[in-house]
Amino acid sequence: MAPRAPAPRRFRPEIQGLRSLAVLMVVTYHVFLDRVSGGVDIFLMISAFLLTLSFTRKVEEDRPLALGRHWLHRFKRLMPAAAVTIVGTLAAAWLWLPPSRWAAVLDQAWASLLYAQNWLLAATSVDYYASDDSLASPLQHFWSLSIQGQVFLLWPLVLAGGAWLSRRLGWRYRAVLAVAFGLVFVASLAFSVHETATNQAFAYFDTRARLWEFAAGSLLALALPYLRAPRLLRVVLGWTGVVAMLACGLLLPVGQSFPGVVALWPIGAAALVIVAGQTGSRLGADRLLSARPLVGMGNVSYALYLVHWPILTTYLAVAGEARASLAAGLAIIAASVVAAYLITRLVETPLRRAAWTEARRWRMAAVVAACLTVVAVPAAAWQTDLTRTAQAAGVSGAATNPGALTLRTGVPGDASAPTLPLATQLDRQWVHLDHQCQGRFAPSDPRLEECTQTLVEGEPSKVVLVVGNSHAEQWMAALEPVARERNWQLVGLLKGGCAFGEPTAGQSDFCAGWLAAAKDYVLDVQPDAVFTVATAAAPSAPDEREVTGYEQLVRELTGRGIEVVGIRDNPRFTFNMYQCVEDRGAAACEVPLETALAPTNPAVPLDAIPGVHLVDLTDRLCPDGVCRPVIGNVHVYLDDNHLTADYSATLAADMRERLLAATGW
Repeated sequence: MAPRAPAPRRFRPEIQGLRSLAVLMVVTYHVFLDRVSGGVDIFLMISAFLLTLSFTRKVEEDRPLALGRHWLHRFKRLMPAAAVTIVGTLAAAWLWLPPSRWAAVLDQAWASLLYAQNWLLAATSVDYYASDDSLASPLQHFWSLSIQGQVFLLWPLVLAGGAWLSRRLGWRYRAVLAVAFGLVFVASLAFSVHETATNQAFAYFDTRARLWEFAAGSLLALALPYLRAPRLLRVVLGWTGVVAMLACGLLLPVGQSFPGVVALWPIGAAALVIVAGQTGSRLGADRLLSARPLVGMGNVSYALYLVHWPILTTYLAVAGEARASLAAGLAIIAASVVAAYLITRLVETPLRRAAWTEARRWRMAAVVAACLTVVAVPAAAWQTDLTRTAQAAGVSGAATNPGALTLRTGVPGDASAPTLPLATQLDRQWVHLDHQCQGRFAPSDPRLEECTQTLVEGEPSKVVLVVGNSHAEQWMAALEPVARERNWQLVGLLKGGCAFGEPTAGQSDFCAGWLAAAKDYVLDVQPDAVFTVATAAAPSAPDEREVTGYEQLVRELTGRGIEVVGIRDNPRFTFNMYQCVEDRGAAACEVPLETALAPTNPAVPLDAIPGVHLVDLTDRLCPDGVCRPVIGNVHVYLDDNHLTADYSATLAADMRERLLAATGW
């Protein structure tokens, strides 16, 4: 057997101090700068560094790896503090956050508990229909812990597989691992660079785009015994690393460019500090990092990371502020340190040091199961209660929640009944037809995947395509009853954020490709009519305009014998209407129509084009010149610019009258 490499020292206080510095960077940048610091990347790299050192030492000392016991020990160490944090966050959400945010917090509580938060946030980040509140969730920061937990499952398999392969082939263990982690580093970094350039919002939370950061830590652990440098050089390396770490978040657009090649900066900076090691010099950075306060802070660094974000986001939500002041920020950090100390002292440390929990695997498993139960029971109970409340509210009808019908009948509804939709039902307010497009309506272009349709009896009297963005989609709740009544075949071809108009120069590739494919689809299907949104309102001024490229598009469609129904856009606002009602009451959230839409419909000149029919339901959204957030005991808006499906459905009678009057069908 080849001679063993010298084993690194078991405890290096400067690494403990480095972890503390990384977490303090995260906390400080979050609280005061509202920026990403790069500290999380350092924390991830260090975790793989220490894990690889531990496994390498075991293999080189011929000790058993005992993967099952290792995993149980690892998660028994991680989960108690995480469970306490999640439960505390659920309690804070119930006490202080508006009900419209409860469903998202509960979903993220489950995802955080099961180490899948990063995938939930990745999906949310590219989902046009996801609530913006998810991006400020008090549990958002669990994304990095979820990735770490996934790697803690994967890395031991690689380390154990390397041990088996080294015995099988007679190669040195470190050499096998160097090849394995080198391949992971190269492949993951290449993937990360590509995905960050093409889909940065998803890449930020993608485990695959982060594996190279862990691989860097593992490669450093393998190479460290052979990295020798003079003391003076190590002093320079140490301080260079510390300064580079602290400057990363200030000099780089970390939040917008990570985890691509730019993330090499904080990873490289931390690596320099680790390579510098214990210099023994009074001038070395290790003297600072090994100081008792930083080393002591390392003991609570994990808990500090856990608690600081829920405390910060809850404070900002209650105070109604975008960023904490200096005094408030210092108080938040102090509260976070105290909470972290208490969790560490009262929960984490006793369970970690309790010898009885380590004596048997089933006892460690029992601790993990208890942590799962501590979160699962209140979360499930809360969700059950919300579901029961929603079901009870769902039995109400036009007598209690008439919505727009009150403008026709004068009956206001039952003020004592819940206003619909409930805050916990907002994610169900997006309209989709019952079936995926099939037969002649099934699109061949994969870009047109958001295609749904109704099913009709026999031959439809008309085929109507609803094409465009979410503002076209929201009207389907009013249009679908009309189509069902008159036996129209209704097809929804939708793409959030892409209003249907002729593709023009300067549009994003995201929309330009979809618009071209959508137009080809319409021309291929040759429907009787296309239902679209003709105008686009602005949130901050009555700067309503015709949709870009709309006139050119409708002239081409009508020239092919396809009629076009253009509905006027609804008003958009600078604030979330639903949350405004929650916080201040409906009357305080009313907006004068004159400040939201143009005095006259900008699309009116298009009505002169044969085959173009304009529909305007503005008076049903803003009766008497006032845009109201609640009409007929139904919320009109689910956010700052989208109608609720519940309110749109109550517009079916108005849609029928005005659509038939405009088209003569």
